[in-house]
This record gives sequence, structure tokens and C-alpha cells, in this order.
Amino acid sequence: METAAIQLKNLTKTFGSVVANDKVSLEIRHGEILALLGENGSGKTTLMNMLSGIYYPDGGEIFVNGKEVLIDNPRIAFNYGIGMVHQHFKLVDVLTAAENMVLGLKEKGRLNTKAIGEKMRKICDQYGFHIDPDKKIYDMSVSEKQTVEIVKMLYRGVDILILDEPTAVLTPQETEKLFAVLRNMKKDGKSVVIITHKLNEVMELSDRVAVLRKGVHIGDLVTAETNPQELTNLMVGHAVTLNIERTDCPNPVKRLEVRNLSCVNDDGVSILDNVNFNAYGGEVLGIAGISGCGQKELLEGIAGLQKVSGSIIFYPVDGSEPQNINGKSPMEIIKHGISLSFVPEDRLGMGLIGNMGLADNMMLRSYNKGKSPFADRKAPAELAEKVVDELEVVTPGINVPVRNLSGGNVQKILVGREIASEPTVLMSAYAVRGLDINTSYTIYNLMNEQKNRGAAVIYVGEDLDVLVELCDRILVLCGGKVSGIVDGRTTTKEEVGLLMTSLGGKKGDKK
Repeated sequence: METAAIQLKNLTKTFGSVVANDKVSLEIRHGEILALLGENGSGKTTLMNMLSGIYYPDGGEIFVNGKEVLIDNPRIAFNYGIGMVHQHFKLVDVLTAAENMVLGLKEKGRLNTKAIGEKMRKICDQYGFHIDPDKKIYDMSVSEKQTVEIVKMLYRGVDILILDEPTAVLTPQETEKLFAVLRNMKKDGKSVVIITHKLNEVMELSDRVAVLRKGVHIGDLVTAETNPQELTNLMVGHAVTLNIERTDCPNPVKRLEVRNLSCVNDDGVSILDNVNFNAYGGEVLGIAGISGCGQKELLEGIAGLQKVSGSIIFYPVDGSEPQNINGKSPMEIIKHGISLSFVPEDRLGMGLIGNMGLADNMMLRSYNKGKSPFADRKAPAELAEKVVDELEVVTPGINVPVRNLSGGNVQKILVGREIASEPTVLMSAYAVRGLDINTSYTIYNLMNEQKNRGAAVIYVGEDLDVLVELCDRILVLCGGKVSGIVDGRTTTKEEVGLLMTSLGGKKGDKK
């Protein structure tokens, strides 16, 4: 039997009282693509960080090609042919791709940019990459930056490549290009490990799947012999329904009308350019686009957190006179009786206060209510208990600082607080980014509950499969402009992907 490229035996890592990995034993074989699955906090990234030299294990052994090795920093990992591309790229923006290749290296000729570029081109030709060695990182798209990271690993002689959530911000077309490259690497005998939450990608790309649950290795499966439902059940530990119930809304009612919305940043760069759309009660309006195309600014502009030009007309439920809320602060929007909730992208920076407990974070929405000079603490505490119970938040208590909780539980708290006010318009930016599949479906169900209650839900997402399955209509942004608005029931993720790169032609708002 062929010796495995990597063997992990009883690998253990703890952080204080938290056991991130508990005696994990795992094999990575030569010339295979292994998918690593697990819920948030199951220890996937921690395990790979130990293999790549970021963390040092508290116990267990690592074997490379049958020989036990000691890996206590990334340079040693490189020496054994192991490299990891993290979710947040480790590139210097002001340098070129070629200059990033040799950062930290001491080899002879490392300052010869012509020779570096030639070596890069050979790697690109071999595996199917496309990258300009002389292009600055700050001029590159997310896909190009990821390509530089992978080429950097290959430049340094890596045989085992680890990718953490590699397709999180890629279009379907970019994802297919990446998969083609990874398959070419596999044919060349290299081993690839992908950490991902996207089961459709696991089924399409991987040869084997390893599942972690609460830091424990549950088992390996041959991808061709399993299915998404079985994998989900293994990750969670019980049966989970993987269907998003999209109901019809026969009589949608206009709740928000955005006209000629534009935004310019402090440097005079246009972020949003003449954006127009309507949002209706009883529907989920999806917002799609490559990262940085104005999604964040669009929602923050509507919520009164970003200075924008144009009009944002809010249509009250009681049929009273519509109001232009552009230029109003969040507090002014509330004082005018406008029921608007916003789940921001930055959970602990903008949405919640990390050092405060659940109950106090609930009170952020209600501290100024009532006639007493003292804030009402009873109602927020009751709401916190309700959110913990109904959304199955894992916490020792409602007074525990939210920064001590996992990302999935923090997101449940934030979403639970915002929907508790029963808003007329609910906006959410990347509500499931980095969340495991079980928590993600909990969030999707909450969005649908608000839609069925008659709220207008605006959902910014990056998983096109989910956008097509969840949303009634999808507005696509490209370079800050609306490149199309499509019907979620009849469109495809390929069509949305083309619109994201402005290749699909423009379609107008159908309502």
C-alpha cells in the first residue's frame, strides 16, 4: 500500500479550556483532492493551521511521506512541501505579483524580477493559471489575488496545498477556472485539501471527504459513495432538512423605492452609480455582485449610515404618506416611525458590542424607550432568553460577552434582535458568511418567516446557489451599477455570474 503524503495521528490542540482538536487522526494521500467539512468551531482551520506551521500541537504526531516531522513554523512547513492559502490573503498590496513570490526567501537571484516572472509563467502554463507578474496587487481582482497566492505556494515547491474557503468570493465562472487548475494539480501528483461549507462543490471536486464534529474526526467517505444529506447529518450529528421553502407572494406591496442612488468615497471614487430598484413586502430581493461592487454601501446608505445622493422612498404599512429617508440618521428614521432593521456585514464592529452580554446587546435597540431615566433591563433580558431558546444559541448565559461565542451564535443573536422588532424592511449583508450549513439554513428560514409576515427582505449574499433558491428577484451589481434584475425562479447562477462581470446584458426591473 502506498505511503500517505501526510498522516496526522492523535493531533490535539487546546485554547484554555476549549478543545479545538481532540486526538484527530487523518490521512492526506498523494494525488487526491480531500474536502474537510464541519460546522463552525469544529476545528477544521485549526487542524490545517497545525499542519502548515501556524499553530503548534499540544499532542500527537505529524508524518510526511512516512517520516515523523516537527513543524513549528510556516518556513518548516514549506521545507516539507506544505503550504496554505488562507481566507484573508497574505499579500503586500503595493508590490507586484513577482515581488510577492519571493518575500521571505533567501535564494540566489531572488531580486531578478525577469527570472522570477519567467518561472511564474512556466508554473502558469503547466497548471492553467493566468497572471501578469508585473501587475500590482492593489490593481487585481479577488480571483487574481487568489491565483497569486496559489502560484506563490507552487513557486516555493509545495506538494500539499491547503485552501481555506477558496470560493467564498468567486463568481461561478471563476470557481470553474479554479477547479480546472486544482484538477491539473491533482494529475501532476499534488495533494489538495479544501476547507469549505459548500456541499455542491465538495461533490463536484473532491475525491474524499473528512468530517469533523466538535473537534473530533468523525470519519472519511469516498465522495462518489456519499451525498449532501449524509454529509450534513454527519457534520451536525442528526438529520437536517436541506430545502429552502420559497413561497409565492401573489400581491406584493411596494415598501421601498430607490431612485438614482449614488455614492462617492472620501477619495472621490464612485462606489454606487445611479442605482434604481423597488423592494416589495412579501418578497426576498437578493443583491449579488463581486466583493466591493457597492453592496455594503447600498445597504448602509438606505440605513442612514452612509452619505448617498438620490432618493430612498419608504412606503408605510398604514398607507400614510411615503417619506424620503435619504439624509436621515438611524435615530431620525426610528423617530419618524419607520420600521427598518439592518443586519450589517461587520457583526462585532457595527452590529453588536463584543464586551457586552446578550441582554445588554438586545437593549441597544430599546434603551431610549420609556419615560423613566433608567433603562428597562427586564424586556431585553426576556428577549435575549427568547432568542437563545428559539434559535438554539449555545451560550453559558445571557450575560456572557458575545465576543466569547462562536461566529454562528453571534450571528443568530444579531439576526434575532433585528427581526424581534418585526420590521417592515429587513436588510441583511452576508448573513451566513463563514457559517456552517446547519446555522445557515436557520438564517434562511428566518428570512423566509419575515417574508411570509409581509416584510420586504433585502438579502446580500455571495453563494449564488442560495440566492437563486431563496430570492424572488435578484439585483446584480457590477462596478457600482445595476447590470440586471432577474427572476430568482427562472434565472441560473451562470446568468447571474455573467451579470456580475457585466457580460450578460442589462435587464430592467420587472416590477
